[in-house]
Amino acid sequence: MKQSKRHQEIIDIVKTQGYVSTDDLVERFNVSPQTIRRDLNELAAENKIRRHHGGATIPSSSVNTSYNTRKVMQLVEKDRIAEAMAEHIPDGATLFIDIGTTPEAVARALLNHNDLRIVTNNLNVASVLTGKDDFRVILAGGEVRNRDGGIVGEATLDFISQFRLDFGIMGISGIDLDGSLLDFDYHEVRVKQAIIENSRCVMLGADHTKFGRNAMVNLGDISQIDMLFTDEHPPEALLKLITEHEIHMEVVGQDNTLD
Repeated sequence: MKQSKRHQEIIDIVKTQGYVSTDDLVERFNVSPQTIRRDLNELAAENKIRRHHGGATIPSSSVNTSYNTRKVMQLVEKDRIAEAMAEHIPDGATLFIDIGTTPEAVARALLNHNDLRIVTNNLNVASVLTGKDDFRVILAGGEVRNRDGGIVGEATLDFISQFRLDFGIMGISGIDLDGSLLDFDYHEVRVKQAIIENSRCVMLGADHTKFGRNAMVNLGDISQIDMLFTDEHPPEALLKLITEHEIHMEVVGQDNTLD
């Protein structure tokens, strides 16, 4: 079995069982203990599992991967997702752009557009977009997080709530298989909720690593999203919910669209 396929199966087992021992994986895949330990160390370094002596569990639901690490994770996939999302934004539109590495990729993908008006609580997004003379960028007030340039707090919520815009561009830390939208930071979640409530069309970009990923704060439900952009088909349980709620889904690079 190829390493990439074995890695994905290990992740699936951990998500299903909550814990798996090294011995069980050695027996299941018929490989050496050294190979399994190397697999687990690599997956733990990517925050896809949590390494324990003798096995692995699901990663922490209270602490997200560092911003600098997330910036380079699934970089190609995020750029493809961002390009697909940008194609649905017409010139002259108004939009929110959220905190996160995927929304930042969308900001870069929008630089060929014209006459956009953007409200954002992301310093990195504002920095990207202010290079366009015909863009109007409105930056939310609030507390700036040193780790990623995100702006959060009560002032941010009040500011976001003043607007009603065409599109809300969002990223997410995890999507549970029951359709729950999950994140790590309560304050950030409140801002995301305000963006959902004040956008006519909510667009979510999420690469396949977000499906089934655990995080401690429940933001809302997949039914609140109008459009989902990803790089691989979601697990069957989640795909069923997307179909039931008639969410427009695009799987980039596979010529698959679900309406």
